[in-house]
Amino acid sequence: MKKLPEILFNKLNVRLQNNALRKLPQETDLVDFSSNDYLGFSNSKLIFDTTHQYLLEHNQIQNGATGSRLLSGNHSIYKTAEDYITQFHQAQSALIFNSGYDANVGFFSAVPQKGDLILYDELCHASIRDGIQLSNAKAYKFQHNDLEDLERLLVRNSEKTIYIVTESVFSMDGDTPNLEELVQLAEKHDAYMVVDEAHALGVLGDKGEGLVQSLHLQDSVFARIMTFGKGLGCHGAAILGSEELKSYLVNFARSFIYTTGLSPHSVATILMAYQQLEKATYSQQQLKNNIAHFNQEKNRLSLKPLFVFSKSAIQSAIIPGNEKVKSIAHQLQSKGFDVKPILSPTVPEGQERLRFCLHSYNSENEITQLVQLLSNCII
Repeated sequence: MKKLPEILFNKLNVRLQNNALRKLPQETDLVDFSSNDYLGFSNSKLIFDTTHQYLLEHNQIQNGATGSRLLSGNHSIYKTAEDYITQFHQAQSALIFNSGYDANVGFFSAVPQKGDLILYDELCHASIRDGIQLSNAKAYKFQHNDLEDLERLLVRNSEKTIYIVTESVFSMDGDTPNLEELVQLAEKHDAYMVVDEAHALGVLGDKGEGLVQSLHLQDSVFARIMTFGKGLGCHGAAILGSEELKSYLVNFARSFIYTTGLSPHSVATILMAYQQLEKATYSQQQLKNNIAHFNQEKNRLSLKPLFVFSKSAIQSAIIPGNEKVKSIAHQLQSKGFDVKPILSPTVPEGQERLRFCLHSYNSENEITQLVQLLSNCII
């Protein structure tokens, strides 16, 4: 076997020396405080069984899509699912992509054109940044959730076609922007608003519909990216927008055009997960209760200054230094709790953290034990 080129070996070695080398984790039986499966849908027997039954009833026995959606892979379940998603989210259209990463790369590499400008929150997800890098448009970041900084950039570039990009729940901090003021700012400057709702779907809103819709802003937002690998517990994503945007993406989004479609089973799972979301009011309320209880416990134990402000299912405790945050994570894991450290360079140096993901299926007792253990480790 030919050895790794020296330059690549050296890069791995630097990661090792900085205590930042990534490795694939092993499956454990620890109490889950790390996954994005906020409502427990990934382990739902009901969704599993109804998906199987749906496939049998519709005579769908294929294991794969057989090709890209533009060739042979656009099986009938796609239209059923996209129509359902469109109705659920009160949108004009929905286009399913294979993943949230594919959706963001496809959108940002294809939609903003040369001469256009993309203004994005500095904490936007890597998939958004990667898509922007593939775009012919210029891009500038604005300070996190800072509307004054954003407006400064808008005023300086008023003659351009501008896309403003944010997330409804930020994946590392768990906080949310003032979306109503952001939309007002976009309308004032005739900009196009794009919102990634990956960590809001299933979590925010009366039916888990996300932040945009819960604030009745869906008609003011140019595009919403809904990712199914978190709150829906399955795989894939959809871009919501106008019929014209859908047509444009079908014709120009390379991550949509040049890839094999999702299998009938995958798309049927998305459809069944959405149908369950409309009925899962107990799970959504239990998640909201657990978020409130976590916040109460960290306040009770005087841990609030350690945490980034968040009322979402993502709670982050800033513990600078890769070695220190890994050590505390290991202590929590040794006591039976699956909590992951987030290391630099995934987050900036000095912003290393423990990321706690809360779920509908976590008990109040588990949350209390976990926060008490964290308090003991910090002291």
